[in-house]
Amino acid sequence: MSRKISGFLVAVGAFMIFEWVNLGFNLADGHPTGFYVVHGILIAVNLVLAVVLAVIGWKGLRGKRTT
Repeated sequence: MSRKISGFLVAVGAFMIFEWVNLGFNLADGHPTGFYVVHGILIAVNLVLAVVLAVIGWKGLRGKRTT
């Protein structure tokens, strides 16, 4: 994997973590319980996906280069 793609994956992972944590803190009160359950699941799944992408990118950046 190229360094450019690896850096992109790390950046996407960091952006997704920021975006979904921010959404979690900005959920307004007054919605039915189902709203919070669905958004909680969305946040959890996307945070896991973000961490996986960031780890793959980080391993690509730190991996040995063979040319």
